[in-house]
Amino acid sequence: QVQLAESGGGVVQAGGSLRVSCAASGRTVLIYAMGWFRQAPGKEREFIAAITKSGGITYYADSMKGRFTISRDNAKNTVYLQMNSLTPEDTAVYYCAADGVRATMRAHEYDYWGQGTQVTVSS
Repeated sequence: QVQLAESGGGVVQAGGSLRVSCAASGRTVLIYAMGWFRQAPGKEREFIAAITKSGGITYYADSMKGRFTISRDNAKNTVYLQMNSLTPEDTAVYYCAADGVRATMRAHEYDYWGQGTQVTVSS
């Protein structure tokens, strides 16, 4: 099994930046790729970005390109999401997920999920 733990959420003013982290533990050898999603109240879970573990290949939702950056530190089994120029529309719970087969935009294909971290952007 793989355990994922997000951290770094909080309250930030519009226009500010925030970096959230996701630490993986357990049988991390099972992980091929990791992704970030978010879910705002009353909305569906939304794909943000994904990154492969060894190749460092990244994928982004078109709407996230330019403001959000996914990266990883394999020595720490940690994936990061750097978020810049935040707006109140970015307020959501941010989740990381791990997949054993591919980097994908489809939430249902991910095998493991963290509990999420709340990001609130104030106007």
